[in-house]
Amino acid sequence: MINLSDQFTEVVSLIQQSRNRVMQQVNAELINLYWNVGAYISQKVARSEWGNGTVDQLADFIKQHHPDLRGFNRRGLYRMKQFYDTYQPLHEKVSAVLTQISWTNHLAILSQCKTNEERQFYLIQSAQEHYSSRELERQIDSGLFERTRLATAQLSDSVKQLPQQAADVFRDSYVFEFLDLPNRHTEADLQQALIRNLSKFLLETGRAFTLAGENVRIQVGNQDFYIDLLLYHRSLQCLVAVELKVTKFKPEHIGQLNFYLEALDRDYRLAHENPSIGLLLCASKESQVVEYALSRSLSPTLVADYSRELIDKHLLETKMAELYGAIEPLLQDKSTDSLTTDD
Repeated sequence: MINLSDQFTEVVSLIQQSRNRVMQQVNAELINLYWNVGAYISQKVARSEWGNGTVDQLADFIKQHHPDLRGFNRRGLYRMKQFYDTYQPLHEKVSAVLTQISWTNHLAILSQCKTNEERQFYLIQSAQEHYSSRELERQIDSGLFERTRLATAQLSDSVKQLPQQAADVFRDSYVFEFLDLPNRHTEADLQQALIRNLSKFLLETGRAFTLAGENVRIQVGNQDFYIDLLLYHRSLQCLVAVELKVTKFKPEHIGQLNFYLEALDRDYRLAHENPSIGLLLCASKESQVVEYALSRSLSPTLVADYSRELIDKHLLETKMAELYGAIEPLLQDKSTDSLTTDD
């Protein structure tokens, strides 16, 4: 008997795919239009052909003679100029992603990001992760840029030496404000809450991650061991073992995770996959203790803490300033050493 329901579903899928392509094309044309209008206004102003009030006159002209054209009021026109002025110096770097995100997301990035580096980060993230406007707002509010840059700057040597590029993949802190957990909770409580909110958990980690399993059993000798969460990263092409701790980070936590990574790479990793990575998620951590604990570890492991509420962005910005302030003299010393060697 012919299953018409499946065939009808295929037709609906074709319609939806075509609609999505049309919407993407419409969005690309709209962004290109706003770019061109912004460029025209910016160049006229730069050459002093237009004064401060000319843009207002243009908005009034459009409203009077073309009332059907929406979005071209004074505020809209100045936003288009800002859009062009902001990204024109970066055009070679960001041109490929400018038309891949919505105008609403562009406005959020323009209004809430302070530096070109931060804007470029959220442009790329929005295009790669297909953020809705609400999801992008959440990521900006949670300091995703700062948390990612902090993690990348503190990657251990064992992670940096991996064949896969792990930069900008992990976070220094993970924000789980969507978990309904009491102040006192167990590792099992945390694990089950993350599984119940899997889509939000993967939004926080990045959609390139997929869940490979929970309480994953690995057998070594005659003993069974269990990994709290096992993820797979499609771009890195590797397994990521996640160990959950509801206490402050302790150096001995590293040994357990290293053991899991060794077992995964020996017995579970496929031939085409890259070495596994460990992620230790704890309630809190002290950076110097983490640095010492990882300094002689040969296993690619990262340590991050988690928060059940949004982190103060000012605190993250301060941490970034302190970190890069400590790194800058080291970079200058390396530069000086290089010059001395060349001489």
